Amino acid sequence: MEYKLHDAEIDLLMQDVLEKYGYDFTSYSKASLKRRVNRLYALDKFNHFADFRQHVLIDATYFRRFVEEITVNVTEMFRDPSFYKSIREEVLPVLATHPFIRIWHAGCSTGEEVYSMAIMLEEANLLHKSLLYATDLNPGVLEKLRKGIFPLRYMKQYSENYIQSGGKQDFSQYYTARYDWARFDEKLAARMVVAPHNLVSDHSFNEFQLIFCRNVLIYFDRSLQNRALNLFDESLDMLGFLALGGKENLKYSGIYRKYRQLENRERIWRKIS
Repeated sequence: MEYKLHDAEIDLLMQDVLEKYGYDFTSYSKASLKRRVNRLYALDKFNHFADFRQHVLIDATYFRRFVEEITVNVTEMFRDPSFYKSIREEVLPVLATHPFIRIWHAGCSTGEEVYSMAIMLEEANLLHKSLLYATDLNPGVLEKLRKGIFPLRYMKQYSENYIQSGGKQDFSQYYTARYDWARFDEKLAARMVVAPHNLVSDHSFNEFQLIFCRNVLIYFDRSLQNRALNLFDESLDMLGFLALGGKENLKYSGIYRKYRQLENRERIWRKIS
């Protein structure tokens, strides 16, 4: 019978990771964290918790794998096309009035949504005066983002998403296909600033007109969700926009009354006070 780590063992490991590496997962959703740690434990065929703990704390290469496996990196280009259509039609015209545009993708994973935004900015003739800050606590996914290379097999789905989001160009013009991979135009990446950032412990680093943090907060407990939302509030210009994932909401947060959701009910809020 497959062994499952006890809550106390996972709590101990997370405390060790916090003390040695400064990565704080102690406020992540317990159920999600437990499921992911146990998956890794079984996948790498550990028989004893002590061995697993030792690998995480002593082997820096294995620790990197640990972080990559227990953080959530599911994403795609133009994910939820109606959301991107709203960004294209209702948010971009407002951003266009600014002399310079700063956008933060927090918890950006491998960057598919950052490239989606860069494509929309390019089509709106705004990319040249924009900077897209792409951050994640996982250095492995940021390396993939920097390369701008994604599996070719996903391009059909991405192209369909793009069209449903209101895209009118030939999506294939944005990448070069080679063997099983698609390399995206370097012009898109040229306006990106890629850096590690930990929503648990790091602070605001700039002021933005638009902040994306989609499908990240659902893995945090309420306390950590509020910390992240306060961080975004501190980082967002007045009348700026905050974009969350389909299951995420401001409604029960302390900043709720400072924001107004767009009328189409997409998960996009505007800061009004």
